[in-house]
Amino acid sequence: MSLILLATSHRVAPGLLTWRAWEALRSAPRVLARDDHPLLPYLAEAGVRVERVTDPDPDALVDLARREAEGPSGSAGPGADVVFVAAQDGDERLMREIGRRVVDDPLDVEVLHGSYDLPGARLLDLVSVMDTLRRECPWDRKQTHESLVKYLLEEAYEVEDAVSGGDLAALREELGDVLMQVAFHSVVASERDDGTGFTIDDVAAGIVDKLVRRHPHVFADVTVRDADEVNANWEQIKAAERAEKKGEAASVLDGVPMGQPALSLAAQLQRRAARVELPEDAYEEFGSDLVGRLFSLVRQAQAEGVDAEAELRAAAREFAGRVRAWEREHPASGD
Repeated sequence: MSLILLATSHRVAPGLLTWRAWEALRSAPRVLARDDHPLLPYLAEAGVRVERVTDPDPDALVDLARREAEGPSGSAGPGADVVFVAAQDGDERLMREIGRRVVDDPLDVEVLHGSYDLPGARLLDLVSVMDTLRRECPWDRKQTHESLVKYLLEEAYEVEDAVSGGDLAALREELGDVLMQVAFHSVVASERDDGTGFTIDDVAAGIVDKLVRRHPHVFADVTVRDADEVNANWEQIKAAERAEKKGEAASVLDGVPMGQPALSLAAQLQRRAARVELPEDAYEEFGSDLVGRLFSLVRQAQAEGVDAEAELRAAAREFAGRVRAWEREHPASGD
């Protein structure tokens, strides 16, 4: 080996390197890195002498590696590697230039990955990008929780469209849009200094704690027989949480978002109400006869195990398809 290009991830804390990377750094007679590389303090702490360069030249690196490989006697030997610590953005231009140089004049070159991204590491990039946009983009800078709500709702509906249409490529993109909204709300919240602020780490910590707390059959010693019992435990834990938070007996309707579409709202309210023994007349007399029939149809759908909102949306899509088909068969004359 003659030239080792050591690649590291900016999503991993500097200094957390593989054993092979540390071995290469300690054994190489020459180690070079840019003079602003975040790994420099950790290399110094480990006793690795680093030659700092401002603008590394690919020709100079290749020539240096050849000279070290040849040694004073002109014969290569073990431990004669030159290590260049690549920039954390990957140093792609430098890598390509070195690759082109050694094609015509062969030299052993290895790209050694000193650190690897963990699953979820790209979320750090999202946080960084959103912080930058909030500071530097005039539109992003002026947004508030209130102004962003409509976009979160739109993105959620686009996720539903992608799922219903079976478009998995679109689903990936739309989930990214929803995730961006979560990051956006979090960066807005982080700016508050009145004690109500929070960060995206607080958001993540909250949902992790909630999931662990509500899955005692996974993270504790509770035993369940089936999915129905899991759901029953979940609802019981939720009710206890709401009662503790409010300091009073919980209502079965606590947590129902009243701003959702009316059909799904009626269905959710009726699902929750089914947990208590309401008199039959509680389901009757809602303004006009038409409204009463709509509410009753939702109840009938519930009894039959049908999601009224999803079924009506599917019917609407089918109708939209029929309209478009008719338009294709009967194009406007343009008169």
